[in-house]
Amino acid sequence: MQIYSPKDTARVPDFQVGGLLLLDKPLTWTSFDVVNKLRYRLSKLAGVKRLKVGHAGTLDPLASGLLLVCFGKHTSGIDSLMGMPKTYTGTIQLGATTPSYDAETAPDATYPTAHITPELIAQVRPQFVGKLAQIPPIYSAIKSGGRPAYKDARAGRDIVMTPRNIEITSFELLPNDTTPDAYDFETSCSKGTYIRSLAYDFGKAVGSGGYLSALRRTEIGPYSVENAWQMADIMDWFDNIQQQNG
Repeated sequence: MQIYSPKDTARVPDFQVGGLLLLDKPLTWTSFDVVNKLRYRLSKLAGVKRLKVGHAGTLDPLASGLLLVCFGKHTSGIDSLMGMPKTYTGTIQLGATTPSYDAETAPDATYPTAHITPELIAQVRPQFVGKLAQIPPIYSAIKSGGRPAYKDARAGRDIVMTPRNIEITSFELLPNDTTPDAYDFETSCSKGTYIRSLAYDFGKAVGSGGYLSALRRTEIGPYSVENAWQMADIMDWFDNIQQQNG
């Protein structure tokens, strides 16, 4: 698969053959926002009405980081990319829960945290490494009764989510330097893992509540966000290619 990185600005892609773009998704953008923006520009550069463009693994709007985007004939390889393990960094806020398990929704309950010590964190952490059965958040795109679960959740309907088999290969935590009862983490995990559920479950396991207050995807398989395009930079690259093509 041909990979185009910020180091390749002198190259002009074969748009029909396609390739792989590593993007650093900005906060508040949806993964579809990124794909839609790239599809529009790539289609114009390729001189076609609609070039095939797709991503290999959704990031929530409140998450930033690595998004793999395939275009042209290389979109046929998206499934293999989606199956790769992923690494995330972020922050878990203890002492409260939210319906969405992250900061998208306001806290719906608060819990004591005075009993949480470094020793308790160290004791509980290994429970979240290995092969696990994880219950996804109700605020997710997983189908429930033929509809995305988040639609029923927002409508106030009762939802029962089915546990999914996942694997977490590493999970490390350190106290956040500035926010009380918050813990920064890094975790590597299999396809299908919900980091929001990890935050919620960890809060419950330490006898409190927890939700995901920040998330960034840093790696997918061998690909790193350190080698990814910023959106402004890739738009500049497209502008330069368009100028070269007249």
